[in-house]
Amino acid sequence: MASTTGNAFDLSLFKRLLSYTKPYRLTTIFVGVSAILIAVVALGMPYLIKVSIDQHIIPQEFEGFDTVIYMMIGVLMADVLLQLSFIFYANWLGQQVIRDLRTKLFDHMMGFKMKYFDTSAVGKLVTRAVSDIETIASIFSEGLFVIISDLLKMIVVLGFMAFSSWQLTLIALIVMPFILYATRLFQKAMKIAFEEVRNQVSNLNSFVQERVTGMKIVQIFNREKVEYQHFKEINDKHRKAWIKTVWYNSIFFPIAEMSSSIVIGLIVYIGVIMNIGSEFRLVEIGTIVMFIDLSQKLFRPLRQIADKFNTLQMGMVAANRVFKILDTDSRIEDNGTLIASNLKGDIEFKNVDFGYVENELVLKNLSFKVNAGQTVAIVGATGAGKSTIINLLSRFYEINAGEIVVDSASAKAYQLESLRAQIAVVLQDVFLFADTILNNITLKDESITEEDVITAAKKIGVHEFINSLPNGYHYNVKERGVMLSSGQRQLIAFLRAYVSNPSILVLDEATSSVDAYSEQLIQDATDIITKDRTSIVIAHRLATIKKADKIIVMDAGEIVEMGTHHELLQKEGGYYKNLYEVQFLQQEVA
Repeated sequence: MASTTGNAFDLSLFKRLLSYTKPYRLTTIFVGVSAILIAVVALGMPYLIKVSIDQHIIPQEFEGFDTVIYMMIGVLMADVLLQLSFIFYANWLGQQVIRDLRTKLFDHMMGFKMKYFDTSAVGKLVTRAVSDIETIASIFSEGLFVIISDLLKMIVVLGFMAFSSWQLTLIALIVMPFILYATRLFQKAMKIAFEEVRNQVSNLNSFVQERVTGMKIVQIFNREKVEYQHFKEINDKHRKAWIKTVWYNSIFFPIAEMSSSIVIGLIVYIGVIMNIGSEFRLVEIGTIVMFIDLSQKLFRPLRQIADKFNTLQMGMVAANRVFKILDTDSRIEDNGTLIASNLKGDIEFKNVDFGYVENELVLKNLSFKVNAGQTVAIVGATGAGKSTIINLLSRFYEINAGEIVVDSASAKAYQLESLRAQIAVVLQDVFLFADTILNNITLKDESITEEDVITAAKKIGVHEFINSLPNGYHYNVKERGVMLSSGQRQLIAFLRAYVSNPSILVLDEATSSVDAYSEQLIQDATDIITKDRTSIVIAHRLATIKKADKIIVMDAGEIVEMGTHHELLQKEGGYYKNLYEVQFLQQEVA
């Protein structure tokens, strides 16, 4: 992988990036051939100008001059067509590569463990998937092939110059070592500068994304001025990083331009000196004019190569960041061979240990069993480990020790996709996409029709609520479902779980912020979708607890009590009885 050192180029990273052009080999070859032809055609116009001056203008011989003019037009048209083909297909190739790379990156990220997203800023991941990959496209459209074309042009021009006049060629090469050395220093400095630019772009994107998402908190706690100052600091760092690249450019390009002008002056001066006092012209006037043009074609690509190398460096830095994510091994192990279909719903946790952070266990030697068709409520204080059980059952995280068994087979023995297809989860924090209610329910699963959704909605009692919205099931709820209340979002989540027809249902109930009408609908929906189906409920409501076949009471990652509602209330001084009297009984009184 490329590092953040001043190394100008990382060949292994470059080769890896080029491997993505293999499906488009013919296009790559065509672009390369176009680059060669452009280099050859570049000689046409200077040579024809030389012929015009030496054979027609100076000797006042205009027979055949119109042929030279037609040849100039032909060379010009060929150059235009080659440039058009080169630019179009180089850009086309770049877009094909980044499409494939972005698809691969997104697919790779979707398979990451939840732990990866717990520790990675969303804004930075968005930067990698969008702007960084877009920057990689410039490697092909403005960097790699343009550099190849310019290098070929320089080689061809230099060879032709040496063939035409080795004396003037030596003059043209006087400043070449200096320019090459300056270019090398420039490339190294720009590599470091562009790495800093990409860092600051990521920080800026991450900051803006988080503050826009959490704008309600910012405004509730009057943090606007503080966040504004923080943004100004980050934005200023971004500006300084870019100013550094501008500073390097402002030094290099005037030096390169001055060197080119010095060469032109020397060619004219030495060319004239070579003809003074000589009986025969050592250098023809047309050759001097041709060398002036050719020296520009020699030094202009060199300046452009430095400029395009900036683009290439920027793309390489972006590629380095993207490949770091692609090389991240943070996927849940999926070596199972069993297909989970129509599970009975028996679940057993056997001596399970788990921690989100190393050496900090959230669940400790956890063991319990849920029989098929049972509804089990899990209660306990915040941080007791209730939601963690949900995450582990769906294999969003790997357990540290123990085993989770589903229908007499280890959860790891099932193919991950098939296992998750049998488990539906309704989380406390309902997430809805900026799409229609129908698409948020089906998640665009073609096997679930609109008629299926309507039938299911009528069964659990939410059809009237959805139908009352503008456009009904085709109502767009906007980003994160902001057009709906928390209770309405919860009902949509219940319907989404129900239409998937899961063997195991997991509910993280949340009704503390919903109105009484929505709460009654949610309770009715809960009764319907949990009937004859294995259900694990993180209980926040008294009604769910009373109806549960079994209640698991947790504290600090351990099961402290287990039994039915009636059994647990019989335990004098019991944890559940105390919790019931302090928390749940207050709900009943209210």
